[in-house]
Amino acid sequence: MKPGATGIKRVIDAAGYSVQGLKAAWINEAAFRQELVLLVVLTVVTCFLPVTKFEQLAMVASMFLVVIVELINSAIEATVDRIGSEHHELSGRAKDIGSAAVFVSMCFVAITWLVILL
Repeated sequence: MKPGATGIKRVIDAAGYSVQGLKAAWINEAAFRQELVLLVVLTVVTCFLPVTKFEQLAMVASMFLVVIVELINSAIEATVDRIGSEHHELSGRAKDIGSAAVFVSMCFVAITWLVILL
């Protein structure tokens, strides 16, 4: 095991690293910024739709999933880019699969919203 803080200090440190990650994503990832803005806007929109609180929660949660998957995809892309800039089939595959995960999560948003609104 790697040495480090334990207990509440570890939790506080982890929260700090998470904030650093969110800042890095905001600064370096246009897709993250766009999806986060869309999350905020569409969350406000759900407040004016004729849906139950549970349906509203499902709609907002599906959008949070896109942001979560985008963060993971961005981490994959950063790791692949760190390894090297030369083209490699596995690097391309990792990036494509990460992108596909974001696409599938967006499809989930569309399906969730359509099922609830229609």
